[in-house]
Amino acid sequence: MILKNYQFHYSLIGTLDKPLILFLHGFMGNIDEFDEAIKLLFNQFSYLTLDLPGHGKTQVLGEDEYYTMANTAHALINLLDELKIAKCFLVGYSMGGRLALYLTLHFPERFHKVVLESASPGLPTEAERLERIKLDTQIGRKLTRSLEKSDFANFISNWYNQPIFGYIKNHSEYDRMVESRLQNNPQELDKSLRFMGTGCQPSLWEKLQFNKIPMLLLVGEYDQKFISINTEIAKVCEFVQIKIISNVGHNIHFENTLAFVENIKSFLSAASSKLG
Repeated sequence: MILKNYQFHYSLIGTLDKPLILFLHGFMGNIDEFDEAIKLLFNQFSYLTLDLPGHGKTQVLGEDEYYTMANTAHALINLLDELKIAKCFLVGYSMGGRLALYLTLHFPERFHKVVLESASPGLPTEAERLERIKLDTQIGRKLTRSLEKSDFANFISNWYNQPIFGYIKNHSEYDRMVESRLQNNPQELDKSLRFMGTGCQPSLWEKLQFNKIPMLLLVGEYDQKFISINTEIAKVCEFVQIKIISNVGHNIHFENTLAFVENIKSFLSAASSKLG
């Protein structure tokens, strides 16, 4: 669908007479990110999945500023409007979780309940944001130098060496996930990182206190960094519950899809029975 400054590649699964979940993937993900979870959820919901700007087949038709979180969020609201989706559930992972939190705090009337998987409200101080921008710029340079598939594969391998991902490389489907990541364009990923990375996104910490939307925070046992961040979110944000998933790192829905789905179903079920 072509909207102003965007051409979104999306998939609408199911019928709108069932409660709808909008899924937002993480960095280097794509429209297929939550396929295994959707298979387990089956026909209890309908589903909207898409490629975020800088990923997959979605194209930014305007200037680079349209990769930013604020502009992307407005574009997603416009997409919901075009699809005549007045209100839905929202699930976001990592980068998609940061975007989901932005949507929740700026457009609360559009969402029943929200699940944030390994997400953060950004960095609270300008000094931290500037330091992160420097780091993301360095990472972006490595992406832009990934002219061969082997270069990009090396980048992905190094990415998943980060401690937050725990033992993800031991997963039986790890190679399949890497192959999916390789479908992205490194030059486009660089733009996503530079314009919607943690360093350049607006800090949402101050807005958390005003939240009235029920939220479930999912974090992995091996992801100590995000356990700490989400514990702080729960301290300052009302209507929030936090769940630590055993034996996984940052990417919960990939490492333990069943636990991910069971937590989503449990959290959404009470509301979905009324909304279906």
